[in-house]
Amino acid sequence: MVRGKTEMKRIENATSRQVTFSKRRNGLLKKAFELSVLCDAEVALIIFSPRSKLYEFSSSSIAKTIERYQKRVKEIGLNHKRDDNSQQARNETNGLTKKIEQLEISKRKLLGEGIDVCSIEELQHLENQLDRSLTKIRAKKYQLLREKIEKLKEEERKLTMENKELKEKCLGMGMGTGTGAIVASSSSTLSSAEVDNDMEVETGLFIGPPETRQSKKTPPPQN
Repeated sequence: MVRGKTEMKRIENATSRQVTFSKRRNGLLKKAFELSVLCDAEVALIIFSPRSKLYEFSSSSIAKTIERYQKRVKEIGLNHKRDDNSQQARNETNGLTKKIEQLEISKRKLLGEGIDVCSIEELQHLENQLDRSLTKIRAKKYQLLREKIEKLKEEERKLTMENKELKEKCLGMGMGTGTGAIVASSSSTLSSAEVDNDMEVETGLFIGPPETRQSKKTPPPQN
């Protein structure tokens, strides 16, 4: 008797559904056991019935098998993420390489190289681009020149002020030197006159007749 093909959908009859569950559960557990023995594979099987009853099979340990599974899933996820990052990096590298090539081509065209194959529109675009660049360059140059001129003017004003201050200091120092010389000369004259007067004045004290004073000044001749 040929078995008919079972349609894969939920069995509505509760009794038939329970019988089918029991048969296929036992067949699934048997197949898991055979797979672990014949192929030396680590097999773990967990089944919950419609009434939340647990059925399980493990060739070693359910907990160890689950832990190994989670670790492997994490490694695979990291590898996939690493592959995605590598692919993204390659795409970015390819994009940057193309941009660099385009910039090199544009640079050569701006320098007048490789324009033999350019159309009139491309040459007109290059001319407009060069005109805009030249305008910006000239504006920047004039700005720098104006700033340099202002800086030089400011330095000139500072130097002029310093020169004026130095002149005033020099004039002040010259007047002070002349007055000091006059005062010093007067002091020297007074000192000389005072010295002369001191030399003419006798400071000795004598009491008695003038003769005695003069004889006292003249020492007697020695034999």
